[in-house]
Amino acid sequence: MEAFFYIVPSLMLAVALLGATAVVHRARQVDRAWTSGLTAEARCLRTYATTSGGGDSMVHTTLHHVYEFMTREGRVVRFEEGGGPGTILEGDIVTVRYAADRPDRATAKTPARGRLAAGTGCLLAFLGVMAAFCIAFMIGVHEAFDLAGDFLQP
Repeated sequence: MEAFFYIVPSLMLAVALLGATAVVHRARQVDRAWTSGLTAEARCLRTYATTSGGGDSMVHTTLHHVYEFMTREGRVVRFEEGGGPGTILEGDIVTVRYAADRPDRATAKTPARGRLAAGTGCLLAFLGVMAAFCIAFMIGVHEAFDLAGDFLQP
């Protein structure tokens, strides 16, 4: 029974740490694409929306775009990006930014370093609070079981 109070928070802590790693990794990819200075004209091939939630929770919709562009070397690259604007439709031409060594990690998002830092910071703060809660919970459970053990001994 005691193990349950350690396993569940440990799994939640692992999810928070993996989430933080993914958030930082994606922010670095986008920033690298912005700072590379390489741009290309891309065509939006497809747009679609995904939804999550429902039931007792709020429904969240994310708009995705599939883009295709040609690098300066003549390589055709196709990539998908979520969270884009609703004003871009299939067939539209947009400017994408990419790093020379990883054009498949391009972005059609307009450079906004402050917004990227704020969004990344807020997500990291949320995940940090979640991790701190898990650790504090495990410490509290450990102390409670120690205290209960002291009272149960004759």
